[in-house]
Parts: sequence; structure tokens; C-alpha cells
Amino acid sequence: MAESAFLTGQYVQIRQTPASVGERIGAQLIDWLIQGIFLYTFLYAFAELGGKFDGFSQVGMIITVLLITCYCPLCELFYHGQTLGKRIMKLRVVKRDGSLPTLGSVILRWLLFLIDGPSMCGIGILVMLLNNDNQRIGDIAAGTMVIKLNSYHNIQVSLDEFNHLSRDYRPIYPQAADLSLEQIDLISRTLELPDDDPRVHALAEKVKQLLQISTPLERSDDTFLWRIVKDYQYYALEEI
Repeated sequence: MAESAFLTGQYVQIRQTPASVGERIGAQLIDWLIQGIFLYTFLYAFAELGGKFDGFSQVGMIITVLLITCYCPLCELFYHGQTLGKRIMKLRVVKRDGSLPTLGSVILRWLLFLIDGPSMCGIGILVMLLNNDNQRIGDIAAGTMVIKLNSYHNIQVSLDEFNHLSRDYRPIYPQAADLSLEQIDLISRTLELPDDDPRVHALAEKVKQLLQISTPLERSDDTFLWRIVKDYQYYALEEI
């Protein structure tokens, strides 16, 4: 299975492997089995209580229906993009940028499962087979994909725009995390200018003022700006 690469808002490229159609079907079958257990438990308890449809059994029926109906979206929302079936199959639902799904994307996936699920003769399987990331209609609409969990835990980080950080790197200016992507891009492009270019000094002074850094540790303006870029890079990596 080919990997999919996505560029985040911090110039960080993550690569993740989409789950195969077979793996997704396996996870769904496990989830259906679990939902079936919920239903069987209710029916068994109902029969043991004499089969009387009283107030207690009505409450039990409502709870069972809610568990079966909302099982997938609730699990994916509160269990970091996983249902029990996906956990067993080592899969996870993520946004295309690698982040966890939001409430809106989870609900949209769930609602559209009525269209691309078994109720429509498996149209979701056909759609998955026709796109590279094995997305069903719900995934495409919600901007999500199901990936292999191992690849999620071993995200490969590519910093093509910057120098690589050493593993023991320690940031100096936590304020750098507050900069925007556009500001970092401007600093990076300014650092391509000669060190004695007045624009380097002017930008360094602007950054000091913006981040309220009165006495930087670096003596030269270009060294200070490079440190800001690296510190921003460090805090950006902490987010994934």
C-alpha cells in the first residue's frame, strides 16, 4: 500500500498508510458483532424478565438503541478516532492533515454511512476501490481517512524548508510558537539575504518587538532570526 503525504500548516510533512479495503471491512464486521452483542444482551434480559414491555424494559430498549446507533461516532470522537473494531485491526480515523477527527467530521461520516454502507449494496466499497486513499463517500465529504495505526505512531517528519533539528535541541524563545506560518516564511526568505543587508536588521528588531524579547542571547541579527525559526519548528513538531 502506497503512503499518502500531507503538508501541515507548519511546513511539516507527515506520511501515513491508508488502511486496505479488507482491513476496513474486518473492522466493520467486528463493530457489527459488538453491536449485535448489545442487542442480544437486551433481548436476553427482556426474555428473562418475562417479556413484559413495562417502563423498565422501555428504558432498556431506548438505551440499547442509542448504544447501537451512536456506537461508532461516540467511539471515534472519544476514543481518538477508533472503534473497538478499528482498535483490534490497528486502524484509526484521522483528518487528511493527520489530526484527530472533529465532532463535525465524525457526525458527517456517520450520517453518510447510510448512503455508502450496506444499505446501498456496498457502494462505499466501490468508491474505496476507485480512489488511492481507500476513502468511502463519508470520508471524502468529511475530509478524513482511515489509516494503519502503526504508521500513525511512526509519523515520518520531513522539514524540507528548514535544517533538521538535533534530538537534544532545546528552544530558547517559547514566544516563537505564537508566530504565524506567513511570518516564519518571511523570516526564512529574509535570511537568504546577505548578513549585512539592512532588511535583516530591521526584521530582527521587528521580531524582538513583536515577541517582547528585550535582550536576546544571540549577538548577530541573522543568528537570532535562525534561532526563532528553529524554536518555531520545535514547537510545531510538538503538535503532531
